[in-house]
Amino acid sequence: MATWYETAVRFDKMMENGTVKKVTEKFLVDALSFTEAEQRTIEKRTPFISGEFETRAVRRTSISEIFRPEHDRFYLAKLAFILLDEKSGMEKHTITQILVGGDNFDDALDALKEGMKGTMSDWELLSLAESPILEVYGAELNVNE
Repeated sequence: MATWYETAVRFDKMMENGTVKKVTEKFLVDALSFTEAEQRTIEKRTPFISGEFETRAVRRTSISEIFRPEHDRFYLAKLAFILLDEKSGMEKHTITQILVGGDNFDDALDALKEGMKGTMSDWELLSLAESPILEVYGAELNVNE
């Protein structure tokens, strides 16, 4: 299972009107540690940033899965898996978060439903909101040949 870290990078960005503005952009990185998440973010972003930049934050997320990471826009879905406690007969809700790529809200909702098809337990969508994540950097396998 992947461990996802959210990183925030602050840098000077040239705006469409020609002005330069300090911005902070967020990325999601599959990494083994905070240090690796920061390093991979720097490696991935360096070609796209001219001038100085700094990593402002690295934090572990509770995102358990990602559907359609190739999209330019992401939505964070909060789900409750509904389980039945055999001893007490009561329903138990386990909360999880899934990041879903989509062109718009409806597209992300459709992708979430498609990704959840075949799930063995019942689930309920608690929320679906646009995320500030701009890009997802999954695990990269280094194969020595």
